[in-house]
Amino acid sequence: KETLRLHPSLEEEKQKCKLKRLVQSPNSYFMDVKCPGCYKITTVFSHAQTVVLCVGCRLAEC
Repeated sequence: KETLRLHPSLEEEKQKCKLKRLVQSPNSYFMDVKCPGCYKITTVFSHAQTVVLCVGCRLAEC
């Protein structure tokens, strides 16, 4: 049972709190979103709480 604690499965690690994982890592990330209107790419935070507008055509991205 010691090896189970040293090598947890990926599913178990994803369910744990970000501070209690074997290797601490955040739940959030940055992603590139391509605008369907003008095809410009905007970098957006995964847990954004505000509406992100396209730089080129001012269309709402998220």
